[in-house]
Amino acid sequence: MSGSSPLTVLVVEDYEDSRCLWRVALEERGYRVLEAADGREAVKVALRERPEIILMDLTLPVMDGLAATRRIRQTPKTRGALIVAVTAHHESNYRKQALDAGCDAYVTKPIDFDWLNDLPGQLLPKDSE
Repeated sequence: MSGSSPLTVLVVEDYEDSRCLWRVALEERGYRVLEAADGREAVKVALRERPEIILMDLTLPVMDGLAATRRIRQTPKTRGALIVAVTAHHESNYRKQALDAGCDAYVTKPIDFDWLNDLPGQLLPKDSE
């Protein structure tokens, strides 16, 4: 990745082993990584840290990923974050629900992290200079 500071990614996943795997893969690609284990924690971390990208598991304890995404989208401080739904569900109705909730993209597990190399250029707004 280019630029003066790394992009911050919030990984929202309830399985600790998966979060660890995601963290390592993302840090190897130059991202700054934050973590949350449930939807409520994700909203708190997003409000506090304002990550550019959120990888949001949809099936979470306390508050599911769809509800967390809606809350994040309702708040002006976090509204602009790129939210990627991450799920094991391949059915089209889950994709529709995620996009309707405010997710920008939808990927299914297991994740191929190579797609993240081009993600910022594809989905994040360009800086106007």
